[in-house]
Amino acid sequence: MSAGAEGIRKPWDAAVLAAALMCIDPPYLGGVAVRARAGAVRECWIKLVEQLLPPGSPMRRVPLHIADGRLLGGLDLAATLTAGRPVSERGLLSEADGGVIVLQSAERLDSSSIARITSAMDQGKIDVARDGFSFEAASRVGVIAFDEGIADDEVPPPALLDRLAFCIDLDAVRLREAVIPADLVARVAAARELAGKVDAGDDIVVALCQAGLAMGIDSSRAVLLALNVARAAAALDGRSSVTEADAALAAEIVLAPRATMFPSLEPAPEEEQSPPDPPPPENPENQDQPDDPHDGNQELTDMVLEAAMAAIPPGLLASLQLQHAQRLRARTSGRAGAKQKSAKHGRPLGARRGELRTGARLNVVETLRAAATWQSLRRRERLLRLGRADNGSRRLDVRKDDFRITHFRNQTETTTIFVVDASGSAALNRLAEAKGAVELLLADCYVRRDRVALIAFRGKTAELLLPPTRSLVRAKRSLAGLPGGGGTPIAHGLDAAALLCDVVRRKGQVPTVIVLTDGRANIARNGAPGRPQAEADAAVSARGLALAGISSLVIDTSPKPAQQSERLAAAMGAVYLPLPYADASMVSKAVRATVEGRQAARSQPGSKSAWTA
Repeated sequence: MSAGAEGIRKPWDAAVLAAALMCIDPPYLGGVAVRARAGAVRECWIKLVEQLLPPGSPMRRVPLHIADGRLLGGLDLAATLTAGRPVSERGLLSEADGGVIVLQSAERLDSSSIARITSAMDQGKIDVARDGFSFEAASRVGVIAFDEGIADDEVPPPALLDRLAFCIDLDAVRLREAVIPADLVARVAAARELAGKVDAGDDIVVALCQAGLAMGIDSSRAVLLALNVARAAAALDGRSSVTEADAALAAEIVLAPRATMFPSLEPAPEEEQSPPDPPPPENPENQDQPDDPHDGNQELTDMVLEAAMAAIPPGLLASLQLQHAQRLRARTSGRAGAKQKSAKHGRPLGARRGELRTGARLNVVETLRAAATWQSLRRRERLLRLGRADNGSRRLDVRKDDFRITHFRNQTETTTIFVVDASGSAALNRLAEAKGAVELLLADCYVRRDRVALIAFRGKTAELLLPPTRSLVRAKRSLAGLPGGGGTPIAHGLDAAALLCDVVRRKGQVPTVIVLTDGRANIARNGAPGRPQAEADAAVSARGLALAGISSLVIDTSPKPAQQSERLAAAMGAVYLPLPYADASMVSKAVRATVEGRQAARSQPGSKSAWTA
């Protein structure tokens, strides 16, 4: 297996090369993001990494719900209670110094743990000040982040992926394809000895920087990782200098998966011709000066870009718009509903100082940990107060300030309210397609155990066809019997949705409104026909939903995107999604991505009130 000239096409070859390059110096290359479910292929790749790591390099597996004390280090509770004095313990990050840590389900790991891991990767050390201890420990680690790929919208945090050089996929690899080259271990060991002597010229650095800019990569870490991979690839082939093939390989496996735009190799259009500048006067002293280094670097840059373009998967850039919403949502855990704190049940948020009030749950371990630090002082205080000598008693003194209460976070139920335009114009255009899309969305809501409701507006009024329910059969039956025809009273449909949202909120649930319409309102709130007044009433109703802070989405179902629907979405503070040529399946996927992304974006500071998908 050569690391240089040949591009990587087979998934297993890419996985073997990523393991070989990373194991030359794991902290130097960050690590690998692996999309793979548990199985024989995944274990085979892990065993390969264990063989390729330097002798004696540790590998530590990080549990999903790891506590800060085990990750960073701190008080060893069992040893402290036995010895009667504070005893510290090392954390996983310091134990793995010089090796790698394995994140079993990186997409579900807590954000606080991700922050501590990325900080250790950046600084190469950890600073611990907790449980009465304060110390600094070396922590130069590489990371293997497994993404089990159970759901498409669950991905490892972007902050972690930005620090990992490689991204591989093992789901498409069969066990019989998982063959390890016989000489790979020896080659990696030889490359490890040569790695510190590999030199990369300025032309290689410039070419990788220009390739990153051409592909719309705004992170400087990606270019630095690509340069490190090029050096490692040269060392793996036994060379002390980086070649053009090494730079092309680095662009293929590091820059291409991070591309946000398709690079263009076409030269920029020439501007209007201007009179040529007079030639500079001849100067014999300047005859031997080299030309601009960027001029001679253009061929290398083009070659690097071509290698990266060949590695971009088909359709990747076309789906970036939908994936952007999913990446926003990846910062939060769970699938639906708003997060709220609870004292009784949900996902543990950790233990904090508190009082044993009604419903509070005492965290015994953290309470003992908080009390153990002060035992020697409290023992002396008690003996001085009683005027006795120390008889060797190891009785634990727990006080009110030591109490630690477990806090939880759960998610409220989400009610998705579909507001469907069943007027004559919608029936003429795409009512059947809208019904098909709603059926797919109803099935998706059923899987998430969300409640769904259906409102239809046509003629001169709107009707609640289906109150909030989890019954998929009832929802489909109500939708199938929906006729089309009549006027377009959009204001009535939005008013009915606002009333239903108020009822949903009073029950402690989170409403989401999805409006499918062509935006051509022609029935006013008083039932009178007339487009100007109808559009004005619809705008007033839309602004009411925006003021109520309801997450919403407007799908323009007209054959050609209309300004009316876009203005309606802007007034609602909603996502505007024009899909003139999409089928029902495409509508369902786009709605799922944009609604989930919208819910995450609304929780981020600085988010806009409306944006166009």
